Amino acid sequence: MAIPLIDVLKLVGTLDDTPGEDTARSRFRNYLQANVSKPGVLRDYIESCCGNSGDQYNRALQDLINRAGELLGFKVDYGRYKGVIGEIGHDGLWSSPAGLFVVAEVKTTDAFSIDTATLLGYVDKLISGKKITDREHALGLYIIARPDHDLAQLENSIVAEQHVNQLRLMSAESLLKLTELACEYGIEHEKLLMLIRPSGPRLDSVIDLMAELIAQEKQGPEIPSSEPSKPPSDAPTAKQPEIPPALPNRQSETVQYFLVPVGADEDETAAQVVRRTVGNKWFAFGDHTPHRGSMRAGDWLCFHASGVGVVAEASVAVPPRKKEHQPGLKDPQAYPWVVDFDQINLRLDSPIIIDSEMRARLDKFKGKNPNAAWGWFVQAVGKLTQHDFRLLTRRSESGSE
Repeated sequence: MAIPLIDVLKLVGTLDDTPGEDTARSRFRNYLQANVSKPGVLRDYIESCCGNSGDQYNRALQDLINRAGELLGFKVDYGRYKGVIGEIGHDGLWSSPAGLFVVAEVKTTDAFSIDTATLLGYVDKLISGKKITDREHALGLYIIARPDHDLAQLENSIVAEQHVNQLRLMSAESLLKLTELACEYGIEHEKLLMLIRPSGPRLDSVIDLMAELIAQEKQGPEIPSSEPSKPPSDAPTAKQPEIPPALPNRQSETVQYFLVPVGADEDETAAQVVRRTVGNKWFAFGDHTPHRGSMRAGDWLCFHASGVGVVAEASVAVPPRKKEHQPGLKDPQAYPWVVDFDQINLRLDSPIIIDSEMRARLDKFKGKNPNAAWGWFVQAVGKLTQHDFRLLTRRSESGSE
């Protein structure tokens, strides 16, 4: 089992730009190259950086993004943590055997305005310094750890400034998905380059599509409804609602459990989306959402906010049905199927992290390496066993936390 990132950072010391073979920077990067070869560990570490603040985690994030570049088949020149006069301030220079050079720029968030001229300037200086052959073989790549505005502002800037052929952007989540495709599914490096150089500046939609298809395959067949339907506790509390028994019209059936992934949109973080929807006792699905048609009154859903963890659970009062009007629903054309809840529990301030220790305990990962790629688990709506639902919502067999 991988060492938690917080312990690794304590062991290597404070990350800075001090040169030398026995510095904190060197020790950390050597550790990553020796021990982070599985995309599952990489995901755990990057999510840990996204969930913490401060220079130590921001600098670790930069190195982890560069490690992802290595796992994608690039030769990586790790950049400085902090720019200085006289040196090019790129975060990483990725060199492909196919002749493409990617200049990486890591940002923790896109909440603030980003000047694209800075990254373009790095590319020009690297060409002048003969580290990149020419502009035709160079690409600037922004990787955003926490997209607070769904990358729309930066994407619009790239298009408006006519830098579509020079700059790309993606979320750290999409970089992780791309790394999983490379490491777990054998996507060749040259084919990955085709994904990195599409017709438009945005990479997420193509990668999301591929990852979702794989997620549905990895979820496998639906879990048989073999668990007895019974209430897990004698009485609910104000903080923790009880998982109820099957409703009267389901006496011969069993309660089903689902994990629902939630991502950020253009205006809100994933956690804010959960607060707006589940917090008001509803959620909306698209036409092709897996398992939507099998959800019934009395079933339970838990919600995983991308890059955060499981932040809520709710019981179905009215199964998904098409509604023309739903207060708070932003895009009824894309998400016309609305489910209503009768009991909810939000844990936005204390999310449940799906780390390697948690994965090792889940039925869904039986027979699987908990450190291998696991993005498929939180990519598409999936069915859970009651055991897994309890673990992901901190419920004991008695129903309490």
